[in-house]
Amino acid sequence: MSLQTELQAADPGRIEAAGVSKAFTTGRGTVLALDNVSLKVAEGEFLCLVGPSGCGKSTLLNLIAGLDFPSSGRILAAGQPVTGPGRDRMVMFQEHALFPWLDVIGNVLFGLKLKPGLTPAERREVAAYYLSLVGLEKFHHANIHELSGGMKQRVALARALAPNPRVLLMDEPFAALDALTREQLYGDIQKIWQARRKTIVFVTHNVREAVCLGDRVVLFSPNPGRIRAEFQIPLPRPRDINSVELARHATEITAELKGIQSAGEVSE
Repeated sequence: MSLQTELQAADPGRIEAAGVSKAFTTGRGTVLALDNVSLKVAEGEFLCLVGPSGCGKSTLLNLIAGLDFPSSGRILAAGQPVTGPGRDRMVMFQEHALFPWLDVIGNVLFGLKLKPGLTPAERREVAAYYLSLVGLEKFHHANIHELSGGMKQRVALARALAPNPRVLLMDEPFAALDALTREQLYGDIQKIWQARRKTIVFVTHNVREAVCLGDRVVLFSPNPGRIRAEFQIPLPRPRDINSVELARHATEITAELKGIQSAGEVSE
């Protein structure tokens, strides 16, 4: 399979949560993390989930990934029930989780073990393409400990993209980075999304980050986790997180979030 064929083989995914509830049993009883949540994510959409801690947004991401299962309701990916993890849905967490004993390209090649039907030469070609896409074409053989935090997250992003998943699930991937590095990565992820048009579901606490990246922002409220509001973000790309127009949309969402807090919906 040629690299061109591999890149054209993308089948953007659609995701649906239909009446999903998720309960956890703890030492203090049963906690309802999600309560009857229904949500559709269109093929190629960049969707951001925001809300206070404990509102269920990361729980929903884990259910979409197939890392956990609903207590009731169902999760569909490309119209099919999600019964476990799959190479059509790749997850990127806050911690990069790179293998320190492998160099940069070795980490991306490891992700390609999930993609069958490629020769070793084709795997290296695909890995090199995605490293170039994240701006690391000169760092193939760098050791992981030699990289900055932002560069490590770029490697993790290349590793997640390399198997050519339909859906990329991102759980606060930039939260641990400094402000300048985050702003650089906002530009990078927008360029990558426009180039590859993956369906992206992105969890964040940062409202401005959500507005900078998302086509749509879904706001969750906690106790139990429910969808409080949805906001379309009709701003052109690339977006500058410091722009006045972006700030206007972020202010609207933040006002709704403050309404959740003032109503006492957030547990201390």
